[in-house]
Formats: sequence, C-alpha cells, structure tokens
Amino acid sequence: MKAKRLVVFTALLGCLLAACYTVPQTGRSSFNIIGASQEQHLGVSAFDEIKKKETVSSNSVHIAMIERVGKRIAAVADQDIPNAKWEFVLFDNPQANAFALPGGKVGVYTGILEITKDDAGLAAVLGHEIGHVAARHGAERMSEQMALAGLATGLAIGLEASGESARTRNLSLLAFGITATGFRVLPHSRQQESEADRIGLTYMAKAGYDPKESIAFWERFRDYNKKKGGAPPPFLSTHPADDKRIADLQKLLPEAEVYYKTSGKGQ
Repeated sequence: MKAKRLVVFTALLGCLLAACYTVPQTGRSSFNIIGASQEQHLGVSAFDEIKKKETVSSNSVHIAMIERVGKRIAAVADQDIPNAKWEFVLFDNPQANAFALPGGKVGVYTGILEITKDDAGLAAVLGHEIGHVAARHGAERMSEQMALAGLATGLAIGLEASGESARTRNLSLLAFGITATGFRVLPHSRQQESEADRIGLTYMAKAGYDPKESIAFWERFRDYNKKKGGAPPPFLSTHPADDKRIADLQKLLPEAEVYYKTSGKGQ
C-alpha cells in the first residue's frame, strides 16, 4: 500500500510540476494546464469572431498609430510570446477599452484614445494588454476554473456519499462558491492585473517609451472612472483600485527608467 501511495503521490506531483509556467519578466510560477498551441488557437478563433461582430475603424491616422506603437511593443515582447502572428485592429467602439489575445491578436476601441492621448499613453495600454498574453493569464484563469470545478464536484460527491440532505449539499456548494470567489478568484484576478501593469511598464520602457507616461495615463483613467461613477469596492473588484495601481507603478519606475535609458530613447 505504501508503495502504491508513493507512486500516486509522485504522479500527482509530476502533473503539478508539469502544469507550472514561469511568467516572463516577473518569474512567478503559475498553475497552467492549457497547452500553448491550444491557447493560441482559442485566441485566434476568438479574434476572428470579434472582427465579425465589431465595426473596424477606417480612421487612417489612428490606425497608423495603433500599428506603429503596437509593432514597437511587439518587438520587445516577441521573446516572451513565441510564434505570435501580430495583428493590431482598431474597432469603432466608444468603450474605453483594449485587449490582447493569445497568438498576437490585439484590439483597441476608439473610446480609449481620448484617454491615451498620444503614442506613449497608448504604449502603456498595449504594454499592459500584451503583458497579459505573455503571462498567459487567460489560460491560467481557465486552469483555475477547471480546478475549482473539480473541487466542487468532489465536494458534491463527498456530501452525497455521507448522506447529507439536498438542502445541506446546496448550502455547502454555495458557501464553497462564495469562498472561492472572495478568497481566490477575485484576489488572483487583481494580482494578474498588477502583474500585467508591471510587465507592460517594462515592455513600453524597453520599446523606448518614457515609463512615466504610464503613470500619467492611469491618472487620466482614474479621473475617467470617477466621472463614470467610480469603481466597486476593491475586495469586490477584478482590478486593483486606481490609486493602488498608480502607487505600485511609481515604485517600479526606477527599474523601468533603466530599461528606457538603455533603449536608446531615454536621456
């Protein structure tokens, strides 16, 4: 029995180790059971669907800016995102948003250009979004959801086997869901956003954009959020509070400014 347990333990340990992914630029070990090729396929397919549903902008000036800044950020991110087929698309949408998907697919909504203002502000946004892809945050979230679903299933089976009533089983599963969301899912999402901020700051600095402009962008974005009614309480949000993310970026500025100077753009 001891030998069998050792074999099972070793197998489980091997699976966990195989599922570990080291995030570029930060060195954090993340749990990820989604293959990189599968992740890229999902990203490319999702982007194709988005292009069918959204209206692509015809503003040649803005399109040129998106491609100009995007290619500079992509050039420094390439080593962390192998086999990417970069594509930068501007969507005619008033939302102040942007996104990047596995495979090098990047979308920008026209609404955010009022806040980015210039190339450096846009570099802060694209660096952040591409940082999510480099860290494989999407696949990490999928892996987490699968793991939590497995735990919930195991809990349900265990409760049923122990003879608990349907009411007790339902309440227990509800409590599990609330606890998992409050103590794992939301905090982990905020951690990923902060990590993307850090990676994005590094990328924009290495690409030759002044990292201080990232602070200026997030300050403008904070003001935008306030005009829109503000954000939910931090513990209920998927993103860090605006003031916290600005303070965190300010702490990272000295390192980013070194990258900026070595890029040949900084003085």
